[in-house]
Amino acid sequence: MKFMKLGSKPDQFQTEGENIRYVAAELATDMVISVGNVKFHLHKFPLLSKSSHLQKLVATASDENEEICIHDIPGGPAAFEICAKFCYGIVVTLNAYNVVAARCAAEYLEMYETVDKGNLIYKIDVFLTSCIFRSWKDSIIVLQTTKALLPWSEELKVVSRCLDSIASKASTDPSKVDWSYTYNRKKLPSENGHDPLWNGVKKQQTVPKDWWVEDLCELQIDLYKRVITTIQAKARISADVIGDSLKAYALRRLPGFSKGTIQGGDILKYRFLVDAITSLLPTEQNSVPCSFLLKLLQASFLLECSEEGRGDLMQKIARQLGEATIADLLTRSPTGETTLYNIDIVQDLVQLFVMQEHSSQNDCSDDPEFQVMYNGFTSDSKIKVARLVDAYLAEVARDSSLPLSRFVALADMVSSFPRSTHDGLYRAIDMYLKEHPGMTKSEKKRICRLMDCRKLSGEACAHAVQNERLPLRVVVQVLFFEQARAADGGSIPDLPGSVRALLPGGSYGSSRSATTNTDEDLDRDQISEELKTLKGELASLKLRNNGSTNNTKLNTDKVDANKVKTIFSRLWSSKDRGGENSSSDTSESPSSTAEETRSTPSGSRRHFSS
Repeated sequence: MKFMKLGSKPDQFQTEGENIRYVAAELATDMVISVGNVKFHLHKFPLLSKSSHLQKLVATASDENEEICIHDIPGGPAAFEICAKFCYGIVVTLNAYNVVAARCAAEYLEMYETVDKGNLIYKIDVFLTSCIFRSWKDSIIVLQTTKALLPWSEELKVVSRCLDSIASKASTDPSKVDWSYTYNRKKLPSENGHDPLWNGVKKQQTVPKDWWVEDLCELQIDLYKRVITTIQAKARISADVIGDSLKAYALRRLPGFSKGTIQGGDILKYRFLVDAITSLLPTEQNSVPCSFLLKLLQASFLLECSEEGRGDLMQKIARQLGEATIADLLTRSPTGETTLYNIDIVQDLVQLFVMQEHSSQNDCSDDPEFQVMYNGFTSDSKIKVARLVDAYLAEVARDSSLPLSRFVALADMVSSFPRSTHDGLYRAIDMYLKEHPGMTKSEKKRICRLMDCRKLSGEACAHAVQNERLPLRVVVQVLFFEQARAADGGSIPDLPGSVRALLPGGSYGSSRSATTNTDEDLDRDQISEELKTLKGELASLKLRNNGSTNNTKLNTDKVDANKVKTIFSRLWSSKDRGGENSSSDTSESPSSTAEETRSTPSGSRRHFSS
């Protein structure tokens, strides 16, 4: 810490009782100055020779022995004592903690150069310029002290000079940083002594680009907001570093923030803090992690922050929703809600994502080249969001109080999004069926319409055909498509018209499982033997396909067509067949995409367990 000593005489100020200060000298004191609850017994000559304000007060006093009161002096008794000692030539030490108070008190007392050459205001200004504002940490300390000295510190431009000093240093090229700073979050290997090239010789350390973040966390939110705004105005720091600073500040200042909650404290203070951080978020996309934005959104709901700020925050989250994880989205419902998780927030975010996609697509519709680039980008983001929603549904499906309508509504919002497989959606449906055993057949039919059986992997199909929770029609449909895929070497063949006619309207080549009202008339026991036979043939076809080295494609005539026809005829025969078929939407799936992975807290490998 920088400091400056003024004067050369030893300290002659002494205390009498708690509230009396006097100068021990041969000459008796001839004036009393009251500052707050402290009385200073001093001599007129040294004080009046340097303070124009005291000259005026003495001149206007009715009695030369009258006590002078200056209760409104900034900094109070401590600041006045520094000024008084300077007038006596007594040694005074100025540092980052007391220099602003002394400067404001000197201004109040009008200790100008016109009154006496080399007066206190001049000396303090030199100290601020040559020492304090050249020091990173002293600038931060001084800025903190200005808050208690408003409006004097603002009017004297001490605050603005602090802001400019801090912002300029934070914007400095890290390679040129040669001052001390606090950095404990992600220490470099060499700083911890773990550098593999460490040989006991101290090497020049690499300064991280976010070296300044932790020190600014010491500031109160109003000062912190002004510093960040000044830094952003200089436009020399990348948006991601600004994002790192906001995240570090929230973690330091909001208790429980990392766990998605706010623990006690001053609610109004925390509400202002969250709103302030939200307003400081960079406009650049991906400059702040989506997980941090979602935690900020949770805090915004908990603290009942402004609707405007929350809306802006949700727009930012929607633009990078594909980066979110299941843990980020699993927020508890407010007190009084029947459901375990707040699914409404996720629905709102997905809805915003869809609206932004449509808006962006319309904006670039006039540029064919950009349209091609945009389609590739949005396809990737849609795949990520669809995968995220599937995994999220699988988790919230464990909530026995979650209504089917809300499950289906969220799934429908991404029904047109491309997916490499529907395994994630199948897992979510199966979990919902498992946790809601009292579902009617029509409700099961409704939820199973969400899934495209043709897009299930072999592992998912193997689980589905053994799944007692699925409607029987879905099991047979999965079994048929799996047999057809095995018989055609891995793809769904162009089925003969006689077989295709047995499938429910829209199911062949459709994106959803078709189920009809004849489910009410199905008897699982009556056709269990046929199912077992088909499953056996499927296994046989797979074995023959795996064992064949010359022929990789099996013909569809290897499937027992009579048995297929028998089962499908019994499943889909009805007096009014045309009216029972369910319409279904279509979705485009990329011909070649990376294998879909689960994004759940439990792990990355897909499991299908009953």
